[in-house]
Amino acid sequence: MVGDLALSVLSVQCLTDISLSPVAPQVAASRASRVSRGYADIAVFGSRHSSLKNGGLQSLPRGAAAERSPSCERRFTNHACNGTRLPLQVLLHVLFEHAAGYALFAVKEVEEIGMLLPQVEESVLSIGKFNSMVSLAAFFPFKSAQGALENINAISEGVVHADLKLFLETNLPHSAKKKAALGVSDAKIGAALQEEFSFSIQTGGVVAEIIRGVRLHFHSLVKGLTGLAASKAQLGLGHSYSRAKVKFNVNRADNMIIQSIALLDQLDKDINTFSMRVREWYGYHFPELIKIVSENSMYCRMAQLIGNRKELSEESLPGLEEVVMDSTKAQAILDASRSSMGMDISPIDLINIERFSNRVVSLAAYRLELQEYLRSKMSQVAPNLAALIGEVVGARLISHAGSLTNLAKYPASTVQILGAEKALFRALKTRGNTPKYGLIFHSTFIGRAAAKNKGRISRYLANKCTIASRIDCFSEVPTSVFGDKLRGQVEERLSFYETGDLPRKNVDVMQEAVKEATDVAAEIKRKLDKKEKKRRKREKKSQELDANGDPNGEVEVENGEADATVVKKKKKQATEEMEVEAENGAEDAPTKKKKKRKSEVEEPAAAEETETPTKKKKKQKTEAEETPETPVSEKKKKKKKESAD
Repeated sequence: MVGDLALSVLSVQCLTDISLSPVAPQVAASRASRVSRGYADIAVFGSRHSSLKNGGLQSLPRGAAAERSPSCERRFTNHACNGTRLPLQVLLHVLFEHAAGYALFAVKEVEEIGMLLPQVEESVLSIGKFNSMVSLAAFFPFKSAQGALENINAISEGVVHADLKLFLETNLPHSAKKKAALGVSDAKIGAALQEEFSFSIQTGGVVAEIIRGVRLHFHSLVKGLTGLAASKAQLGLGHSYSRAKVKFNVNRADNMIIQSIALLDQLDKDINTFSMRVREWYGYHFPELIKIVSENSMYCRMAQLIGNRKELSEESLPGLEEVVMDSTKAQAILDASRSSMGMDISPIDLINIERFSNRVVSLAAYRLELQEYLRSKMSQVAPNLAALIGEVVGARLISHAGSLTNLAKYPASTVQILGAEKALFRALKTRGNTPKYGLIFHSTFIGRAAAKNKGRISRYLANKCTIASRIDCFSEVPTSVFGDKLRGQVEERLSFYETGDLPRKNVDVMQEAVKEATDVAAEIKRKLDKKEKKRRKREKKSQELDANGDPNGEVEVENGEADATVVKKKKKQATEEMEVEAENGAEDAPTKKKKKRKSEVEEPAAAEETETPTKKKKKQKTEAEETPETPVSEKKKKKKKESAD
């Protein structure tokens, strides 16, 4: 009853609107007859299958479509009062981007009123019902994986690729009377298409449901494409897209710095906990050692070295001095062991303590190695930040920001309180004083400043840290020139706060830094080019050897180098022998002759083996040096005989 009453009210209101409109009587009469006939159909249709719900008409399921009259099918609307009509048959094209290519679908029928009803949503899952609504209009397959990657990168960035532009210009219908409607899934690419073409772009509502069905039935809608081929194309494009998105230089990866500083912090906690366990465990046997040796890793090394305190003697003093680096402490340990109040310990308990202390010592050694690794990575990734504020504090800033790029994007005010977020929000909530510094408090500059100047120097240091991080992030050749200059500026500002000496202007300092940085960058590039040339030469030689089919070429080169080293060693031996001969003089004349004869015998054999010109020259020199020695020795013999007579 309520539905019939509403429909009759609507029909009367529309008829009165038509009667009041200033048109010809014949046109008004024909329009009134059409409207009355249409609303009569709606009244019959509504009395059978509709009810007034939530202020509007509820649409029918698909099974009741046969009972509709043609006039009702054309004019069925839920906006009868204002006269706007949403017909069931909408001319719409939907663009779908797939890993295999671009597809354009023509939508024949759309139920916009009941699109969100469960019955209509279930009809999308059925390929038969969905195929009656949507049909493939055109398909543009990608020619290669590289082309697919270029197109998907352009779509993700909201740029219209040349292939997509050509595809739409070719296949979309052009009409002067009515603009073509194109549905896309992403609003970003929709805005870009709106700028390129004069189409009516739709992104939400019905388009999302249609694209959901197209994504589900894509391999069935495109002829010649199987589900397996579509999934393989998606997998391959997904891998290549991910590899292209993760763009970073391996040598400048800040992820390694983030992991290293996190591991360093964890190692500090673990070493501290384990050292306290060793102190408590070994303290039962030797409690006096805790007061003498306070450092954790040194205590573990001492526990590993001493073992049973009763076995300590005067002979153990050198080993104790080597560990504690102090003779007085070593003597104190020895004296304390003789008069210790600790309990006796069994050998098996002592073995377990020594094993555990050995693990703690190895962890402490690994921590030192990890710290050196962190320093080397910081010198590669962020040399200016490391030179300004230190490797550990710089690594903590990068880790807290998430990456060097994120740190470079932060303003100086954010870098200043980075790490003190809880204190900041607590101060904002209680309306107290906000924190002056966060992680940069661990730098030496803030500790050296006076209490009244800590806020000033932290603000100045945060400013310089921001500059250094941006230089490190966006410079091609990493150098620490700017970091050193910025550190000098902070030192000058500290002295200005203390003594009042005016610091240099920032413009002058930066000009000097730019000059030095260009020189250093040119030198680094020259070295890199030199290394690259050497590498190319090696590759060229290896290619020539492979082309000539001589796999033993490298072996021959190595043998040649070995021969050259042998020749050099023999030359050294010969010169040493000659010096010894000159020192010994006439007393060792017979032994000299024997050595010379042996060397003369050895040299021809070596010359026959190697047959190098260098050895021949050496032989000639040795022979030339041997000839003047014989008359000298004969004269000395004559002098000896005369003196004997």
